[in-house]
Amino acid sequence: MTAYAFAHLRSVDVNEEIVEYLRRIDDTLTPYDGRFLIHNRTPEVVDGTFEGVLVLIEFPTVEAAKAWYNSDAYQAILAFRTNNSDGGACIVEGRTPDYRAATLADFITNARDPMS
Repeated sequence: MTAYAFAHLRSVDVNEEIVEYLRRIDDTLTPYDGRFLIHNRTPEVVDGTFEGVLVLIEFPTVEAAKAWYNSDAYQAILAFRTNNSDGGACIVEGRTPDYRAATLADFITNARDPMS
């Protein structure tokens, strides 16, 4: 199942460490078949609030995403991002192409139905 690593960076201090991080991150993704889908993009906010930029990296599996994040190569540059930005990062498993939100609604309804 496809997985994603994403970061919401509310602010970034663009300095030599961030530049070094950017120069090195691509090579850390290659062994895990990771690829940027979104990088340093400011979303158009359609409701609510969202400050900063979004980064989205696709991996073939959650295991690949976790292996990338925990790899020696990525860990060697991680502090360049975390020490120079305000935000956070997550790994999440995607859904199959046929997934429908109604599936979750059905689960919620059935889980709350004492007769089920």
